[in-house]
Amino acid sequence: MRVDGRAMRTIWPLDDGAAVGIIDQTRLPHEFVVVRLETLEDAARAISDMQVRGAPLIGATAAFGMALAMRAGADDAALDGAVARLTATRPTAVNLRWALTRMRAALAPLPAARRPEAAAALACAIADEDVAINAAIGEHGLALLRQLSARKAGRLDILTHCNAGWLATVDWGTATAPIYKAHDAGLDLHVWVDETRPRNQGAALTMWELMNHGVPCTLIADNAGGHLMQQGRVDLCLVGTDRVAANGDVCNKIGTYLKALAAADNGVPFYVAAPSPSIDLSIAAGHATPIEERAAEEVTHVPGRGADGRAQLTRIAPAGARAANPAFDVTPARLVAGLITERGLTPARGESLATFGAPPH
Repeated sequence: MRVDGRAMRTIWPLDDGAAVGIIDQTRLPHEFVVVRLETLEDAARAISDMQVRGAPLIGATAAFGMALAMRAGADDAALDGAVARLTATRPTAVNLRWALTRMRAALAPLPAARRPEAAAALACAIADEDVAINAAIGEHGLALLRQLSARKAGRLDILTHCNAGWLATVDWGTATAPIYKAHDAGLDLHVWVDETRPRNQGAALTMWELMNHGVPCTLIADNAGGHLMQQGRVDLCLVGTDRVAANGDVCNKIGTYLKALAAADNGVPFYVAAPSPSIDLSIAAGHATPIEERAAEEVTHVPGRGADGRAQLTRIAPAGARAANPAFDVTPARLVAGLITERGLTPARGESLATFGAPPH
């Protein structure tokens, strides 16, 4: 996608070959800052602190983190240590495990001297594959949006949750890829953007993306979605996913389940954009997905900019208030109209997913 007219990805190897560049998403939408990752610890911290976030981008960053680790030392102990360090960064997005498993399987049989070059090449390949996967999701999703638009014979109103945009991937996004392609093809559409408490990825990131691309969009409070559906002002919900279980249950950013319930109650189709690396056939059902519990401060405080333009963290709860902060929830397969994958649309059912999961490497 483009930032101020310049084509960009969210992560890329720098020309000096010694580091990787990322967009620091904790600084958006107020500042556009590129950060240089030079070490394994830089990559691990970028994932943990959510300078990069979104399941596909977490996987790609882990792959590049492995490549950075191999530059510093590539014996078996270093390889195993890098995998362990990156695995511990965030537990829910299956793409993290998928990328690290793939990197380790490719590097372990090689002599240490060959591992740095091989790791760098495979990390770049994983990033390129992610771009291709999301572009294909966009094409299949575009066909769906065309059908829905033709039935309505008017503006198509789409509700999305969190950020499943190009900032959550290497490029294009998952849930936003069909939206970008539909907008570019001239479809009349509009996006309702959930703010997505507590980290406000919808307000800060999805709005920034869509506005930069010229897609008509409106920011709403998370709890407004059901009201809009009752009024007939939402034609479909389109979200991403951090993990799809073998039975079709979908684990995504906290609040997704409530949107799916409201959609079901109002006859609004609820679709999930799911790249194959996010389909985890090793987990039978969504309840087995590890749910990340993040810091209470993300709930009790809100980051923003003051009247003087300076960044600040504002307390919104009483001093000493306790807060729980589960980062994800699980939407049962019965509430999902279908999954949009790079291989086409599929029902959220186990017998269908068996051929849509990530291919072996």
